[in-house]
Amino acid sequence: MSARVYGSPEFRIGDRAVGPGHPCYVIAEAGSNHNRDLDTALRLIDVAAEAGADAVKFQTYTAEGLYSRQTPEMSYLKDKGLVGERESVWELIKRVEIPWEWHADLARHAASAGITFLSTPFEEAAIDLLEDLGVPAYKIASYEVNHLPLIQYAARTGKPLLISTGMASLGDIERALDTAAAAGARDLLLMHCAVNYPPRFEDLNLLAIKTLRSAFDIPVGWSDHTMGNTADVVAVALGACAIEKHYTLSRDQEGPDHPFALEPDELAAMVVAIRETEASLGSSVKRVTEAEAEMFRLGRRSLVAARDLLAGGVITPADIAVKRPGFGIPVDALDQVVGRHVAHDVVRDQVLQWDDLER
Repeated sequence: MSARVYGSPEFRIGDRAVGPGHPCYVIAEAGSNHNRDLDTALRLIDVAAEAGADAVKFQTYTAEGLYSRQTPEMSYLKDKGLVGERESVWELIKRVEIPWEWHADLARHAASAGITFLSTPFEEAAIDLLEDLGVPAYKIASYEVNHLPLIQYAARTGKPLLISTGMASLGDIERALDTAAAAGARDLLLMHCAVNYPPRFEDLNLLAIKTLRSAFDIPVGWSDHTMGNTADVVAVALGACAIEKHYTLSRDQEGPDHPFALEPDELAAMVVAIRETEASLGSSVKRVTEAEAEMFRLGRRSLVAARDLLAGGVITPADIAVKRPGFGIPVDALDQVVGRHVAHDVVRDQVLQWDDLER
């Protein structure tokens, strides 16, 4: 791999720090689940904000700029009934593309809801539109990792780039990063991704998060198309600094992205699971925590008088019991206690202290 330094270990998207040691940056991916209905798109923003996501993200493309009209049909779309009987891929994309005139309204609504507005650009004109709106970062989709002119154009904005890596080899990723860095990008994050809708768990290869971090020494996240939040929890445990997840108002709606998307309550549960995972990872230092202090004192065992002991008597093993609580002479000091004289009368079940023994 290249020895090139691609960026810093952390950066900011708006007012949020992203990178190791910071809370995972959660992107709620609305995608095309707006159904070309502005009210639905606005409600999706509200749902993302209510769920506690850091950003809501749409996708900015045109059918004309994305697909040839001669693109063959895609089996997963056909098999799942996501494309009409006589509808081409181009026609499907035309049907679900977001009207570009919506973007200003969406960005304003996101700002009022207290959530960052993002959109994935699929052509240079989309970047121009999003630049006018002041978006703070750009996501490069897995399908575009070899679209070096697009990566270069996005990098020239100087904004952070989040590059998805589904279907990509390490060589593909290195070329994309080299292109971005040469064009001036300094804040880069790779998103491990398994492209399928949804993918099987055995195809996720989440350990590749560690591989990407080791190979390129920049923050790594996880772009997820699975159902539920198991993969997201595992990704965070493996060090993912960002999570992207599709969501919808209802999986019963028609459209290519609805069937594998989370519904509002599931999105909120995913954010909670991510935050609980981060909290549970804690520190690598093995010690008695503050939360354990009381039980450390009361729940562990120490040495206790097995019967009444008279002052001056010599302590035998039969005089000692090992019981809770744990604030007396520690159990591992038993050999230092047997054979000592009792300093004063001790009653049965008394927790022994060193001053109960003659010096």
